[in-house]
Amino acid sequence: MADADLDVVIRQLARQLHTGLMTRAKERRDRFNGLAAKAKGKETGDRFKMMAKATMEQATAAAKRLQMSADNVADSYARSMRLAASTPVAVKVEKKAKEEKPAKKAKAKKAKAKKAK
Repeated sequence: MADADLDVVIRQLARQLHTGLMTRAKERRDRFNGLAAKAKGKETGDRFKMMAKATMEQATAAAKRLQMSADNVADSYARSMRLAASTPVAVKVEKKAKEEKPAKKAKAKKAKAKKAK
């Protein structure tokens, strides 16, 4: 995976998160459905069934948002890398360091020392 593009890695991680999220949501849904089956009253059973349904709806919505965000990030990264690869590199010319700058710094330090006294 060292040579893989990061956009592919982003998509793989999002897929793993999506799978984990949906697995946990299904476990929680099954738990609520189990509680609904064990419930003594009809109202209580209906409430647990409603909670199970709401859990799956919320988890599905969260998974869709997660996948959409990951796709957007991966596409953005791939686009920026293509743009960076197609842009010509500007060659910087190194300038010779001027010797005046250290002299100015030394004068400034002396002036500060005099003011402090």
